[in-house]
Amino acid sequence: MNLRRLLRVRKGESIPVGAVSFGDLRRLSPLSKKFGYDRGQPVDRYYIERFLEAHEEDIRGRVLEIADDTYTRRFGRERVAASDVLHVRERGPGITIVGDLSAADTLPEAAFDCIILTQTMQVIYDLRAALASIHRSLRPRGVVLATVPGMSPVSRYDMDRWGYYWSFTTQSARRLFGEVFEADLIQVETHGNVLAATAFLYGMSSQELHEGELDHHDEDYQLIITIRAVKSAD
Repeated sequence: MNLRRLLRVRKGESIPVGAVSFGDLRRLSPLSKKFGYDRGQPVDRYYIERFLEAHEEDIRGRVLEIADDTYTRRFGRERVAASDVLHVRERGPGITIVGDLSAADTLPEAAFDCIILTQTMQVIYDLRAALASIHRSLRPRGVVLATVPGMSPVSRYDMDRWGYYWSFTTQSARRLFGEVFEADLIQVETHGNVLAATAFLYGMSSQELHEGELDHHDEDYQLIITIRAVKSAD
């Protein structure tokens, strides 16, 4: 595949017009329409899981996660005293709360020490109401660990069921969280580069890139935005 040859150009070097060989990427459909799950670990999940691993000490006490408790169990381990799972509609094993995150009465007040909110905000239309609900449901010094897409294919599964509304930047994420959390208690970071973004859009897996390629940071290619926000002690 010519992805690296196409995109890994040394600083200051240019490829003449007409000399680019797209190879396997000259196609009108992606290599995978499942975000790369059928090829390995999706590229965005590489960044999401490294973010959660870096902040695993925050995953403690009573923890809320969306749809399932995979990351609660994986990164919280023995620090988790109680695990809750929210789903907007479905009821089933492991799901303890059913409701709309943007509805004020969905979550109990001051109940959670940590909320894991990965790749969820893009399917919520009323983001301000949802963040207010999240803030209200955290205990003092409680933490929300959130990730949002910057550059991503649309999730058809979500769009056809409850909607798919937004993509984000570090600026929009910081402003939204800053409306309910104190500014000095918010950490916003971006992850990705042109190679990682291209690979993700084509449905390649993280295993098809080198770690150095994935870890290279380019502020202008915001594939994933991560947010750690802490509720004040007051």
